[in-house]
Amino acid sequence: MQYQGVLTKMQTEIGSPIQYYLVFEDSFINMNQLLNKEIEINFLGYECLSCHKKKKIFRQGFCYDCFYSSPAVGDWIIRPELSTAHLGIADRDLDYETKVQLQPHIVYLALSSEIKVGVTRTTQMPTRWIDQGACQAIAVVEVPNRYLAGITEVALKNHYADKTNWRKMLKNDFECCDLVAEKAKVESLIPSEAQEYFYGEKNDLYEMEYPVVEYPKKVASLSLEKTPYFKGKLMGIKGQYLIFENGTVFNVRGSEGYVITLDV
Repeated sequence: MQYQGVLTKMQTEIGSPIQYYLVFEDSFINMNQLLNKEIEINFLGYECLSCHKKKKIFRQGFCYDCFYSSPAVGDWIIRPELSTAHLGIADRDLDYETKVQLQPHIVYLALSSEIKVGVTRTTQMPTRWIDQGACQAIAVVEVPNRYLAGITEVALKNHYADKTNWRKMLKNDFECCDLVAEKAKVESLIPSEAQEYFYGEKNDLYEMEYPVVEYPKKVASLSLEKTPYFKGKLMGIKGQYLIFENGTVFNVRGSEGYVITLDV
């Protein structure tokens, strides 16, 4: 059976294991059902997720022009401490930025390749952790806007990584740790503006189980631009990656805006 469309990040559903869905304009497929099966991926071209023109993707599913004009990819997305909507100051579009920035955010600790600190909107729990391939996560603070989350993350980045080592994550290579104990250590590190939002009494530990038959010992990333046709047996899904039998891994989110066919 063949599916065709523009790649966007896989949709997920919490469960044991997590369920993954690849969603196209007119169809969708539950990727868990393809484990231990051979699939073929053909790269056909590009379609910008913003303007929908057949233009080469620059970053994050956007063409060059849209990447530097759309409010959905402003610098404050990656660096939340740059958020200014709480001051009534626009970056690219104040209405858009107000809706996204002025809502509850959490700063969290997650275990994927090592303990990392991150920021997400409360509405994105646990999706954000699943997309990063975290096996455990715990909220540290819940604040009313993105700026406060950003300055808290900056403070904690002096003590924890803020990026996932994707190779270690895909090999399931990490040391077990006690996130509840780690969270207790960070209270004194939180900026004064966010101290009142510390989750002192709440220690909900989220745990994620991924649909992986076998983890690879080595990984090699698949680039559709370099290898426009690929065929392989699917052995697992973790984060936003498809893991194949020979250690080839494909980052679906990193290929947003690519038009493909998927043959099962």
